[in-house]
Amino acid sequence: MNYLIKNATGILASSTVRTINQFQSESENPPSDIRVSQGLISEIGRGLELINNETLIDATNCVIYPGLINTHHHLAQSVLKGIPAGLNSGLGDWLAAVPYRFWPNIDAQLMYDTATLGLAELLRSGATTCCDHHYLYHESVSPEIEEAVWQAASDIGMRLVLCRGGATSIGSHKGLKGGGIQPETVEQMINRLDDSRSRYHQADANAMRRLVVAPTSLIHSTKAEDLKALVAYARSHSLKMHSHLLEVDFDEHQSHMLHSKSAVQYAEECGWLGEDVWFAHLVKASTQDIDLLAKTSTSISHCPTSNCRLGSGVAPVIAMENSGMNITLGVDGSASAENASMIQELNLAWLLHRSIHGPEATSAEQIVKWGSQNAAKLLGLDAIGELKVGKVADLVLFDMSHYRYWGNHSQILAPVIAGEPVVVKTLLVNGRVILDSEEIKGIDLDKTQSSLIQGLTRLKQKVGNF
Repeated sequence: MNYLIKNATGILASSTVRTINQFQSESENPPSDIRVSQGLISEIGRGLELINNETLIDATNCVIYPGLINTHHHLAQSVLKGIPAGLNSGLGDWLAAVPYRFWPNIDAQLMYDTATLGLAELLRSGATTCCDHHYLYHESVSPEIEEAVWQAASDIGMRLVLCRGGATSIGSHKGLKGGGIQPETVEQMINRLDDSRSRYHQADANAMRRLVVAPTSLIHSTKAEDLKALVAYARSHSLKMHSHLLEVDFDEHQSHMLHSKSAVQYAEECGWLGEDVWFAHLVKASTQDIDLLAKTSTSISHCPTSNCRLGSGVAPVIAMENSGMNITLGVDGSASAENASMIQELNLAWLLHRSIHGPEATSAEQIVKWGSQNAAKLLGLDAIGELKVGKVADLVLFDMSHYRYWGNHSQILAPVIAGEPVVVKTLLVNGRVILDSEEIKGIDLDKTQSSLIQGLTRLKQKVGNF
């Protein structure tokens, strides 16, 4: 279907970092309309007229952003928010008390409903692409658990990059130790990866489905020889690579104790640095780490809300960006953030680094770029990430009509600088409307809620009270 989006208050392109004054002064009549033809942005202008049986989308009182791209999530945690045993715990104790206590008992139906809920939460915050670091794998895991995630994304119509996690050793991973989980062998992991790759992975710049090689932890639960085997597999099939690193000091301590080198040096030794690699967190990265990460073009998924929630700290992303690293944003798991909002991540990233480095440390436009264009570049999804003629129409209309915005003189930036709550009027993925007037077209939320209640009852019967 073709669309004409008209009368927007503003259209925010992320191709360059500009101040709002520059944005407004470029033209007395800034563009307010976007034409979408065959899934592509074919025209951006003002006063565009309907042609060729286009469907009109009225963007009055809306600002239009490129669809936001979440580069690190754990969808399986979407029904594990606020677990009392983990509310005041740091990462290690929280892993044992929350995700690793429950996930071996999550069945395929509950995984489908949980993924649906998590993706729906992302959509309502303006996200069009989700990178799910899915680690529900063990020696005897059912393939239906992973299939449920692919199916949920397909039913909703959202882009999914499945970062296939897992472990090949219990090692020093506190969650695995407490969960009584038998890890996969590296041969099992690679065989299962290959099956998923052949069934789901799309390599083109407009892919709706991508597979990433993503062992859950480089330091704690995957042996060096296994990491090297995974690198060989990933690069032989041109797959990206992802993992957690330096979320807390424990990573660095264990790396020095086990390998007599820093965690980043160990990652380099195992082949786990490069332009095809990104790490979540990197909170404890040193100046030397940043130099090596930048030199190898390794990227970061910055997860400010989760890092605050678990008391891990604040990643030094301003130094990273100044060194040339590519900065992207992730919501992390809902169980360590109690939300899945990309707008919250943008808002908090904008604020946190100003509190540390001063008011010129971050601009709202810069943060939008982290959450859209930078992420598309990282993932090799070159068809998306910007509002530009020729790009695929992944875009979001934020409704500015609520009274909380009436006094805001930077309407184009209001979603970022005012933060949550936001209202998404319309959201397109691959040129298709998948959310309209807060209704997600591909799912029945009432049915999902009922099924979730049943699934959580089954989970409680296996694990006990939450």
